[in-house]
Amino acid sequence: MTKFDELQEDWTRLGADDPLWAVYVAPGTKGGKWDVEKFFALGRAEVDGALAQLPSLGLAPNLGAALDFGCGVGRLSQALAAHVDRVTGVDISPPMLAKAREFAADRGFADRIEFVLNEATDLAVVPDASIDVVYSSLVLQHMPPELQRGYLREFTRVLAPGGVAIFQVASRPTASLKGFVFRHAPWPLLRWAQKTLLGYPAPMRMSALPPDVVREAIEGTGARLAGSVEDETYGGHWHYTRYYVTR
Repeated sequence: MTKFDELQEDWTRLGADDPLWAVYVAPGTKGGKWDVEKFFALGRAEVDGALAQLPSLGLAPNLGAALDFGCGVGRLSQALAAHVDRVTGVDISPPMLAKAREFAADRGFADRIEFVLNEATDLAVVPDASIDVVYSSLVLQHMPPELQRGYLREFTRVLAPGGVAIFQVASRPTASLKGFVFRHAPWPLLRWAQKTLLGYPAPMRMSALPPDVVREAIEGTGARLAGSVEDETYGGHWHYTRYYVTR
């Protein structure tokens, strides 16, 4: 089994068992206990804040088409739909996408958002230079670094001229005990512990992507790094960085 196949298998199981918790792991929300309105309100607050940074970076993309990479149940897809004409959400988990379509229909977004299954290590389902805003949050961290780097290059390929890719990565573990474990324990051990000791429906890989690796990933793509901000929105045992890349 390839790393991508393992990733898809795990997230298919997570999407079938406890999709909202898997999208946003927060205390007291496991087992279907997320308040749905709060869940989507937090998505709106995040997207609104991220887009509000654009003028200070000298960025003014068209607002025709957005791509929500790793859309899950559409938490950020719906938030993006308040700013752009149309949104495409892509994910590797069929159960997540089924739930995303259900939520979109229930909440009046069915005609604004298209949800697409992507079963590849690239974004061949998205044409070149067709997207004004690429957005991704709480997604890339769950992939091995080589998959993260490949998708970052794909973000730059699908960007229209003047478009912006806004993506969040885990830059490093914190100095906490759990951060130490994530930094040093091998993935097979973490995988076993999450399933056996913590009772996860399926394990969630966590992989850091330091700033120099992000810069190397977009080098030579024709895109440039316009800015980055430290993002402590989600806390936990990782430090996060949100990047803004433009073409």
